[in-house]
Amino acid sequence: MHSKELQEREYILFRDFLEQQCGIVLGDNKQYLVKSRLAPLMQRFGISTLSELVNKTLSPFERQLRSAVIDAMTTNETLWFRDTYPYELLKSQIFPELEKTCRGAVKIWSAASSSGQEPYSISMTALEYQQIRMTSSGLNVQILGTDISNTMLEHCQKAEYDGLALSRGLSAERRTKFFEDSGKGMMRVKENVRKNVSFRHLNLLDNYALLGKFDIIFCRNVLIYFSSDIKTKIIQQFAHSLNPRGYLILGASESLPSSNGDFEMIRCNPGIIYRKKT
Repeated sequence: MHSKELQEREYILFRDFLEQQCGIVLGDNKQYLVKSRLAPLMQRFGISTLSELVNKTLSPFERQLRSAVIDAMTTNETLWFRDTYPYELLKSQIFPELEKTCRGAVKIWSAASSSGQEPYSISMTALEYQQIRMTSSGLNVQILGTDISNTMLEHCQKAEYDGLALSRGLSAERRTKFFEDSGKGMMRVKENVRKNVSFRHLNLLDNYALLGKFDIIFCRNVLIYFSSDIKTKIIQQFAHSLNPRGYLILGASESLPSSNGDFEMIRCNPGIIYRKKT
């Protein structure tokens, strides 16, 4: 058998493992995705076949390998200011409202921060809002980014990006304003953007109670990977994690089921956001 092929039985076992560990549901015939994501790990761990790598991953004793496999399978493509409208809504509608009603810091959670583009985009948006309002803005924003991938969290904390990453969704003006050269062809997010953002490891299948309460939760382009049961559970936990009338912002192609009673839908033209019912 070719070293990069998986038998159907192995694929099904691996698919079940991934859903159990992090809720991600791989459909049928996604072997190509498993191959492309896991192939680089074979050399790193000195494993000669994909079949052997998958079988070792299923062993509870291979903790380092398991962690690397989950990292590889949960890393998603991301970009700066994705879809534009959520960030414009922060400036035009949500920040002005929270500035009036919020006592203390406005707390925002980026629930799948990947390599950091989303939480840093939120922080840049807050700085732009403060600049528009001049010194009269009393807006103090605290952003928490969480992710299941420790590798991604290390990227977030370094806050360094290459030319390719910077070309995806970032204007030349924002690049000049919010980044500084860190050498070797990399640019680093400036301190005034970084200081509003912190990061921690979190699996969305776990309990969020220890994170505290938030005014806004971003969970964009993530729920599509979960089964409907897990999605329902995550949305319920989000509702518990939000302050009254707090906002949930999903991806452009995602929506809450009509049966959900915790949120009201707000059409923003463009885009839809959800507000927690009081």
